[in-house]
Amino acid sequence: MNKNTIAERYRALQLHICAALEKLDGQAKFTEDTWERQEGGGGHTSTLVGGAVLEKAGVAFSAVHGPVTDAMKKQLGHEGEAFFATGVSIVLHPKHPRHPIMHMNVRYFELEDQTYWFGGGIDLTPHYVNPDKAISFHQSLKAVSDRYSTEFYPKFKEWADRYFFLPHRGESRGVGGIFFDQLDESCGLNKEQLFTYCIDLGELFPVVYNQQIEGQRLNAPTKAEQDWQALRRGRYVEFNLLHDRGTKFGIYSGGRTESILMSMPPMANWAYNHEPEEGSEEQKTLSFLRAIHDFC
Repeated sequence: MNKNTIAERYRALQLHICAALEKLDGQAKFTEDTWERQEGGGGHTSTLVGGAVLEKAGVAFSAVHGPVTDAMKKQLGHEGEAFFATGVSIVLHPKHPRHPIMHMNVRYFELEDQTYWFGGGIDLTPHYVNPDKAISFHQSLKAVSDRYSTEFYPKFKEWADRYFFLPHRGESRGVGGIFFDQLDESCGLNKEQLFTYCIDLGELFPVVYNQQIEGQRLNAPTKAEQDWQALRRGRYVEFNLLHDRGTKFGIYSGGRTESILMSMPPMANWAYNHEPEEGSEEQKTLSFLRAIHDFC
């Protein structure tokens, strides 16, 4: 299995996910923007706006190559003169505050000496935490991960708990999920098995998002719900700009700014020294996010 085969399959995964999300939304369609990277490679960034369910969605594919800069070496912790990277990254920002934000990415990275690794994961960021739906989400991730190794879910769940955390706030970005990076054959699986695991996670993404929103009867959002959604989106922005490795790698590698910042919500807000009312749903969500939870 070579890098070109992996890139082609990731591109097919992007198209599959876009079709599934269009069906889920039932109203809006994706628009594709094809771009080239001056240093080498390019990609396709698909965006959807103003949907019935999704206010903003982005599904990006890229396959880029070029010299490894000093900034990249520092970010990656690896030496090398040339690299190839390909992957799919997704962020969904829903219209209604009672629907969650969801993010996923799967990626492959290779140096000129054939050193390689995979990375990725899926995580869920509800504006209002529903513990039952959080459990269902984690059970789905565990079921897919267990097909490859029973060590994956607990290890990658713990990794996500550490990773999707805002230390300056003392709270998680959401209810976590799984996260892994620099995964190679040292884990006991060969390259093809690791790649198939990434594809399975990608195909799971629209399925688990549909599980989060199906069967809900929603009233028009109140002003309080919309205000809370904007504040939680602000937390999402803080994490992506301050801590997210993918965002940093994209910037350091000379990536395309529009695609890198595709993950940002359409609107967000910050309120000085805001604390929700004691006993409110907002306060309960915040309390939930300030603790680590076992879901499976």
